[in-house]
Amino acid sequence: MKKLVAMMLALTLTAATFVGCGTKAENQTADSNVESGKKTFVFGDTTFNAENEEANIDPHDTYCGWAAIRYGVGETLFKFNDNMELEPWIAESYESIDELTWKITLKDGVTFSNGNPCDAEAVKACIEDLVAVHERAAGDLAIDSIEADGLELTIKTTTPKPTLINYLCDPYGCIIDVTAGNADGIVVGTGPFVATELVTDDHINLVKNENYWGGNVNIDEVTVLTISDGDTLAMALQNGDIDAAYGMAYASYPLFENDDYVFTSTATSRAFYLQMNYNSDIIKDDAVREAIALGIDKEGFVNTLLNGYGYVGSGAFPDSFPFGKGVNAKEYDPEKAKEVLEAAGWVDTDGDGIREKDGKTLTINWVSYPSRQELPLLAESAQANLKDIGIDVQLNVTADHGTIVSEPTGWDVYAAAFVTAGIGDPMYFFSTHCLSDSTKNRGAYSNAQLEELAQEMNNTFDVDERNDLAVQMQQIILDDDAFVFCSFLRMSMISKSNVTGLTAHSSDYYELTAELDIN
Repeated sequence: MKKLVAMMLALTLTAATFVGCGTKAENQTADSNVESGKKTFVFGDTTFNAENEEANIDPHDTYCGWAAIRYGVGETLFKFNDNMELEPWIAESYESIDELTWKITLKDGVTFSNGNPCDAEAVKACIEDLVAVHERAAGDLAIDSIEADGLELTIKTTTPKPTLINYLCDPYGCIIDVTAGNADGIVVGTGPFVATELVTDDHINLVKNENYWGGNVNIDEVTVLTISDGDTLAMALQNGDIDAAYGMAYASYPLFENDDYVFTSTATSRAFYLQMNYNSDIIKDDAVREAIALGIDKEGFVNTLLNGYGYVGSGAFPDSFPFGKGVNAKEYDPEKAKEVLEAAGWVDTDGDGIREKDGKTLTINWVSYPSRQELPLLAESAQANLKDIGIDVQLNVTADHGTIVSEPTGWDVYAAAFVTAGIGDPMYFFSTHCLSDSTKNRGAYSNAQLEELAQEMNNTFDVDERNDLAVQMQQIILDDDAFVFCSFLRMSMISKSNVTGLTAHSSDYYELTAELDIN
């Protein structure tokens, strides 16, 4: 059998690193642990909210599977290790029978938190429900049929799916007991924690899974708080109201760079990128898109506004990835950007610093959202950069961004964050964002050559060939200036020094595990 993508992909990401150590454990949470006789953990998170398409923990709903996996409620059949290599989780092994058929063997003894067995029938029911209600998953997996026999699952796809096993690692692949329902957005999974209460945009309460198949769970009770404001998050950690935080504002990092706190950080493929709206008359102008790509100071954004906690972007993937090397993106060149606009007839005729053409002012409507702290900073940075070359940028950084960009008009540029190699394979980004039928192709971008290469990649099992195709596909979208990749996230979580077992992962999926502990 040809070498398979799912077996061979290993991304050279920086390993998770830890800085800071200490012994201070006298705080409100520690006191409550002593008083109750239970170990409790409170986690502040800026991203657990409806704005971020995580209104609950049902993996069959939009991107809610991220919360189910992150908070230890559920698990996928396979998972990624620190090098983004596949390894078993609920499953024991897999085998590619032919280009359309996969056999997956499940681990014996895995149960849902309600005691029901996680056997092949349960997994079959879960996946069938997933593809029935989740458009993105249905397209990714292309399942024709599923057969269940004891602990063996046989999946047939409608077309060759070299990355089927990788896609099953996506958080939407979190295996849940569908017979238990999803009341209030709560589901039953196989993970170390059980959800007991969920209030969207506020909190989720979890308790230890007393019968966790994976062994002992250290923490008895967990509360995850949605804290969207960065200053509030910093104050909560300083005051001891929470034990750890995800999404801390970079400006607050110095407050925690001492022995009372621990940082866990890792490089990720979460890109902060711009998507152009081809429904916009201004964006249809090749010169405008090119000028935007030339006019944004990516290094200044990363080194100044992010305080160096990030990596400058070129293509859709970090250049440490085998499919992220060799792409040619436009470098920051404001003078060339001005020349491009001048040549296209965009000139400042009234001396106000903003260009016009045929009586129309060069104004772009920039839409983004605040739950990712980097995005408002990027918006303000780009606004200043583009004003210098004669483009007026009107910012709309709002929680209602999804509604705005779902319409063909009313916006020109959408700035967002996305884990581009979330399944350890390059096709993930292209299939979600760049093709005519992509669910996140909000700007109606289309390129016939890109579609042809995508079809070729979908039928290619050889890793090296896939990597080469990915580079070609990136170059197409970069040459079209359909996307601008500004930076990649260096993901960090900050905890009090008495917390152990909280480790940043390069996939940005796994956070609260059975190993989490507080002393």
